[in-house]
Amino acid sequence: MPDLSSNTNEAIALLDGFAERTGLITQSRPQRYLWNDAFAVCTWLGLARTSGDPRFRDLALRLVDQVHQTLGRHRDDDPRRGWISGLGERDGAIHPTRGGLRIGKALPERGEHEPFDHQLEWERDGQYFHYLSKWMYALDQLSRSVREPRFNTWARELVLAAHDAFTYRPARSPTPRMHWKMSIDLSRPLVGSMGQHDALEGYLAAMQLRATAASLSPAPGGPDLDTAARDFSAMVGRAELATADPLGIGGLLADAYRIAQLVQQKSMPENGLLEALLGAARTGLEVFARSGELQSPAAHRLAFRELGLAIGLEAAQRLSTDAEHGRVELSGSARAELTTLLGYAPLGDEIEAFWRRGDNRRAAGWTEHRDINEVMLATRLAPDGFLVVVPLD
Repeated sequence: MPDLSSNTNEAIALLDGFAERTGLITQSRPQRYLWNDAFAVCTWLGLARTSGDPRFRDLALRLVDQVHQTLGRHRDDDPRRGWISGLGERDGAIHPTRGGLRIGKALPERGEHEPFDHQLEWERDGQYFHYLSKWMYALDQLSRSVREPRFNTWARELVLAAHDAFTYRPARSPTPRMHWKMSIDLSRPLVGSMGQHDALEGYLAAMQLRATAASLSPAPGGPDLDTAARDFSAMVGRAELATADPLGIGGLLADAYRIAQLVQQKSMPENGLLEALLGAARTGLEVFARSGELQSPAAHRLAFRELGLAIGLEAAQRLSTDAEHGRVELSGSARAELTTLLGYAPLGDEIEAFWRRGDNRRAAGWTEHRDINEVMLATRLAPDGFLVVVPLD
């Protein structure tokens, strides 16, 4: 096994602690949360490639199974039982994502006749599209890594379930819209507003998953994503993508790098979306850098949101390096945007260094969200599994 860097060893230690605390490698009751689990699967797959140690691949496989057995089923405190898809035990196990996947929040979802409480809704269970899209990506990275089509099929079934439930067509509008949060059984919206980057995530998922299916199966069957891809693409074309939220900016940068790789792999067309994402990220970074948020004490900061930006800034640097070495092609406007963005790269190093310090990780802002913070830090320290789209050849 090759010698591993200090960053890689720290990422391994963080994920080992996460696996133990959340019941993945102990007899404790599983504590699954879809966002954390998607990033953990990707990061373990990257560690498996980097180290050659099959333990990390096995952890990713075990986590996928536990997520489906936990978040694909109704909560223990819910009178409903079994798979949230409504399928029987046998068919539910064969199609664990057909009804979507719960978030994994601590509180039950809001009842149909309960009044809406904005603050409380953050703690309630349900389904988030932007969590589902991360799981689609994690499943497809696993499918590409182990060359097993069924994980891709599960991801495509998840796209269809999410598209059918989250999207709707307003009266007299040619373009569909999306709900931000749905009930556990996908029967009703819990938050009706539209997530800013949800359609973008759905479009990239559909394009990547179609390419994987065509590559791994000579005659791919299963879900057809053409309608979903068209609807998501139409919504992206009308969306305002710029945001000053650090996690959102990081997502734009990671998605820009993902697009460059998918275009290079001939899995999606070059349609100007990459330049649009880089421009939106630049606009947001200009605002965020002036906000002074990174000068606040640890107790007043949200590490996982900042680390999302740090991961995205790493993606921007990799995109620049790949373009310099001819591994991806960029237009002149994309190169200009990227040059400006690279001026903010030190922010990523600053964020990483801040949250690697033990005193900052004793602050309430870290300890209250320990699992998501540690998984995001591990991803920043060992980013290959999340940032590098596993090649199909």
